[in-house]
Amino acid sequence: MLDFDTAIAADLQTAHAPPQARSGTLVRLVGLTLEARGVMAPLGAICEISGVDGARIEAEVVGFNDKTIYLMPFTEPTGIGPGAAVRVLANVAEVSLGPELLGRVIDGRGQPLDGRPAPVCADRLSLLGRPINPMERGPIDSVLDVGVKAINGVLTVGRGQRLGLVAGSGVGKSVLLGMLTRFTKADVVVIGLIGERGREVQAFIQESLGEAGMAKSVLVAAPANVSPVLRLKATHMTHVIAEYFRDQGKNVLMLVDSLTRVAHAQREIGLAIGEPPTARGYPPSVFALLPNLIERAGVGRNGFGSITAIYTVLAEGDDGNDPIVDIARASLDGQVMLSRQLADAAHYPAIDLAGSISRVMQNLLTPEQLKEANRFRRLWTLYQQNHDLIQVGAYDAGTNPDLDAAIAMHQQMVDFLRQDMHDGVAYELCRSTLTHVMGAANG
Repeated sequence: MLDFDTAIAADLQTAHAPPQARSGTLVRLVGLTLEARGVMAPLGAICEISGVDGARIEAEVVGFNDKTIYLMPFTEPTGIGPGAAVRVLANVAEVSLGPELLGRVIDGRGQPLDGRPAPVCADRLSLLGRPINPMERGPIDSVLDVGVKAINGVLTVGRGQRLGLVAGSGVGKSVLLGMLTRFTKADVVVIGLIGERGREVQAFIQESLGEAGMAKSVLVAAPANVSPVLRLKATHMTHVIAEYFRDQGKNVLMLVDSLTRVAHAQREIGLAIGEPPTARGYPPSVFALLPNLIERAGVGRNGFGSITAIYTVLAEGDDGNDPIVDIARASLDGQVMLSRQLADAAHYPAIDLAGSISRVMQNLLTPEQLKEANRFRRLWTLYQQNHDLIQVGAYDAGTNPDLDAAIAMHQQMVDFLRQDMHDGVAYELCRSTLTHVMGAANG
């Protein structure tokens, strides 16, 4: 503890310290990055840049070097030139939160995109949220009904789980995400459409949510054509909104489409400020960002509220060893892999059981139910592994009893896994149907 004289000296030093410079001058623009001198601002601060002809843009501090700070603008820096004034608007990015956000479509700064007045909310929180001590988190011990037979029956999800939808382009990720949005039993749905096509925002509202679904949802959109900083802010906005409703005791379903585009946004920022590229050109900050985001979801303090998070992950070139797929697989509580081969055969949803897993499933099912689900997976995977032999007639019946059972019940397994995108199936019905299918196999 400081003694009295030391404390007085510290107070005097603080009193006579020079005030922090709140304004400076733009000295350089390279690619996506603005450089300013004479202004002191911490990482994450929001600054305003004023051009000589009255043009004004906002930017976020993304790095610094000695007395030079690096800023990334939210919009195109048109009309901004050398010597433009730079002033700090806020040291910390805060957002307004409240139930008024329900039913709204907003951007990464909380501004409305639905043509209605800006929501007026009473509460304000840091965009980065408040981390929860892992020892205070409640357990994942209750089943979440998602309305999709393949997941309910064979990849059972728990309330508060973090799940990845992993696939290449064009195999049905968005359709499956829409099914999960419509059919999952949740109090609040928070959706982040990050870096995707702009037309998908309205399509998602009309086709996946509908009027009833939108009433209990918040949609945060940052299409591919906006600044990478805004895409990242929209991602954090999605998480902090979900955290806000979770801390009110709500069971929240959070959907982020897609985690890969979030990584791309961070890659653009990192490379622009001079970070060294590593695997596939991703800088180290990407591999620090993604686990931090994922850890914000989950069960709340002492089981009070929950965020069940579903992240879509794009396996570029159908590469299951893509670095973003790899870190997502390591950080999430399970993944649902989608197969192009199944999609090409019009088998929807194209869920590949061979690569999919729910890491909390054993905590949610009875031993008999778990055994049933695992045997279904084994028979399905065994059939897929021997598909070519079976098709050309090279397999001799009786050689492998498990494969014989898989061949005999293949059509029943296909019927169980396939589902129309407009039809949800309740968890209990999925369980009883799976029991019936496996009973026929055992018989």
